[in-house]
Amino acid sequence: MSEVILKDALVTLKESGVRITPQRHAILEYLISSEMHPTADEIYKALEGDFPNMSVATVYNNLRVFRNTGLVKELTYGDSSSRFDFVTHDHYHIICDHCGKIVDFHHPGLEEVEHLASHVTGFQVNSHRLEVYGTCPECAVSVQKAK
Repeated sequence: MSEVILKDALVTLKESGVRITPQRHAILEYLISSEMHPTADEIYKALEGDFPNMSVATVYNNLRVFRNTGLVKELTYGDSSSRFDFVTHDHYHIICDHCGKIVDFHHPGLEEVEHLASHVTGFQVNSHRLEVYGTCPECAVSVQKAK
């Protein structure tokens, strides 16, 4: 499944005029296989063994290219570090207040909310995002043990 997603993403990049370098390929593959919404630094650390000459700036620049082509969303929740999410479908995020972990969850689209917001305000709605905050199971166990 992820091979098909990777091939589709590479086609999207080529159609956008983006050259596929080994670093771009590896970063994209890492994002597709990762379920943890990594930071650029986390991506860099995961790939530095395979690409010792790659810098964190290279990772950021490639993430910007991916964001501009619509393959990646930059998530700026809570802490100061941007996290990156490979976009294959509409989904929402729940964020742990303690460790910052971000987990995807699926809910029927909120088109009704967008329509109502547009109707009430006169705005043309382009998008929305839903953030839910709580305590992840791992942190809940830690908090319980600390009591």
